[in-house]
Amino acid sequence: MGRHAPKRSQVEAMFNNIAPTYDRLNHTLSLGIDRRWRRAAIDALKPFAPQTILDIATGTGDFAILAARRLKPDSIIGVDISEGMMDVGREKVKQEDLDNTISFKKDDCTALTFDSDSFDAVTVAYGARNFEDLEAGLREMCRVLHPGGHLMLVELTTPPRFPMKQLFAFYSHTVMPFIGRLISHDDSAYTYLPRSMEAFPQAEQLVPTLKKCGFSNVQFKRFTFGLSTMYLATK
Repeated sequence: MGRHAPKRSQVEAMFNNIAPTYDRLNHTLSLGIDRRWRRAAIDALKPFAPQTILDIATGTGDFAILAARRLKPDSIIGVDISEGMMDVGREKVKQEDLDNTISFKKDDCTALTFDSDSFDAVTVAYGARNFEDLEAGLREMCRVLHPGGHLMLVELTTPPRFPMKQLFAFYSHTVMPFIGRLISHDDSAYTYLPRSMEAFPQAEQLVPTLKKCGFSNVQFKRFTFGLSTMYLATK
C-alpha cells in the first residue's frame, strides 16, 4: 500500500461514512436505471457459467448478490477496502440467505492476497474509477483469473454526444452533489463522484489499457446513451 496510502485512506474513510445510505443514493441518483445496467452486465457472463467469482470493490455487496442469484456460482468473494460498506453487505447477504455462496474480505485491489489462476471470473461494478492505480489493479485481476477466465467491468461514463453530454454535465455537477449531500450528509462524496467519472478512461480509451494488462478479446458496450459502459475481456 505504502505510496498509495493517502488517496486510499481518503476513499476508505469516505465510503465508510456514506455506507449506510449508499444503496439508496445509487438508486436515487441513477433513477433506478443502475439495476438494469447491473443485470445486463452480469448476464454477459452467463455463457461462460463461472463457478468461482471475485467481486472487486464489492461495496455493500449489491452486485455480488445479483450475480449469485443470476449466475448460480459455487462461490463469490467480495473484496473492498471499506469495512463499513462490507458490514452493510454482510447483513444483506444474511437476509438473502446467501451466506454459503458469498463471503467478504478486506483487500487492496492493487495487491490482492489471492493465488494466481484462482477464479473463473472477476467482476468490478462501479468501483474501478476509485482505484489509486488502474493498471496495477487490472494486472492483479488478470493474475488471479484462470487462463481463459473473464473480466467483466462496468463503470459510469459520460455520454459522448449532444444533448445527453451537456445534460449529464449539468446533472452530475449540480443535481448529483445536491441529492448526495441531502441523503448522505457527506459534502465530499458526491462532488468526488463526477470528478472520478470524468477522469476514468472512456469506452474505447480503456481497450488498449486492458490489452496492455494481459487481456484479450476486449469488447465494450454502452448503456443508456453512454451513461454506463460494460467491458468484457478474456485472460
